[in-house]
Amino acid sequence: MIRFYFHPTPNPAKVSLFLEEAGLPYEVVPVDTKKGDQHSPEFRAINPNGKVPAIVDTDGAGGKEVRVFDSNAILLYLAEKTGKFMGKPEDRGELLSWLMFIASGLGPFSGQAVHFQHVAPAGSDYGVNRYRNEIARHYKVLDDHLAGRDFIVGDDMTIADISAWGWVEKAPFVHKNPDVLDLYPNIKRWHTAISARPAVERARNVGSDITFKTEVDDIAKRALFPSNYS
Repeated sequence: MIRFYFHPTPNPAKVSLFLEEAGLPYEVVPVDTKKGDQHSPEFRAINPNGKVPAIVDTDGAGGKEVRVFDSNAILLYLAEKTGKFMGKPEDRGELLSWLMFIASGLGPFSGQAVHFQHVAPAGSDYGVNRYRNEIARHYKVLDDHLAGRDFIVGDDMTIADISAWGWVEKAPFVHKNPDVLDLYPNIKRWHTAISARPAVERARNVGSDITFKTEVDDIAKRALFPSNYS
């Protein structure tokens, strides 16, 4: 059993998709980040960094519980554990390269683009331009790579596709442009094909029966951005 510490945001969505694709049994443990659940001692024992997602594998190596945090670490751990979505051995270098591209580039720059365009106080023009332009650059890198390809690595879906899907799902919000994928036709084609898989709809519905705080009020800002809203 996988205990899946979840909030309905892009990084947990990646793990939702892997779990549904792989058919692994899991239990959703809600972490309401706008209420500050991620800062509780109980959750910090799972992820000292206080971020979602995280998992506890109750059947880890030697039958012991194993905690794993960071979405891409979780994908790599589960892929290695199950032998699924790892691609061919000869593609491992490519797989790791694109997974790290998403982990260190596409993902965090998307997050910063969201912050400066949707959350930061008005007047942060430098931050808005910096992250809007950088995320556009990252999308261009991925779009160029996907020309003539069905998947990011190899001939079948891998954790690189699953990881990228989590953020590309939210591309209109990230770019503050409802038609942004029209600018990246290869990503749009790829996203449409991935999203047609039956597991995707199940992944999108993970946590739909849980009520999470939606207001970005002072409580939420202090919970989400404690370094700025002490």
